[in-house]
Amino acid sequence: MPKAIGMVEFSSIARGIYAADQMVKVSDVDIVTAGSTCPGKFIVIVHGDVAAVDNSVDTGEQIAGEHLVDTLLIPNVSPQIFPAITGTVMPDEILAIGIIESFSQATMVTVADAVLKTAMLEPIELRLGNGLGGKSYFIFTGDVAAVKAGVEAGEEVGKESGLLVNTEIIPSPSNILVDTLL
Repeated sequence: MPKAIGMVEFSSIARGIYAADQMVKVSDVDIVTAGSTCPGKFIVIVHGDVAAVDNSVDTGEQIAGEHLVDTLLIPNVSPQIFPAITGTVMPDEILAIGIIESFSQATMVTVADAVLKTAMLEPIELRLGNGLGGKSYFIFTGDVAAVKAGVEAGEEVGKESGLLVNTEIIPSPSNILVDTLL
């Protein structure tokens, strides 16, 4: 399993597609996702070993030039991040729900990683910018105490960037709501 994840966010879709090609050519990394996001931006998320991801992200930053919005590198990423990004998560049980919202896609990946490393939590969805005007959110589940600890950890990371929008905890979500989230 890959140990690191890196992301480069571009203000130009064309430059982002070009950079994605170069990022995988210079290092032994795989693309987790690459695509356009709102409002007219492009993200590339790669994973692999730390040195390869670092080199790939550096290449993306250099190629981005004036089209660079944000980057991230998480050397020892939670393995639960990958299915959350790709939308392939199906928790066995939904207990309490935590929701964290940010103006930054890179910040939200960092927040989600911190949340998942805090307590026994499972991701439900990590939505990065699509259909959200560039905002991102992370929804996760666990017992109430774990969700509260996760939200607190996420708030701490999100506030560092100054791009945190809001957080919420739902201690006992309605089954009707849960069905819409899965």
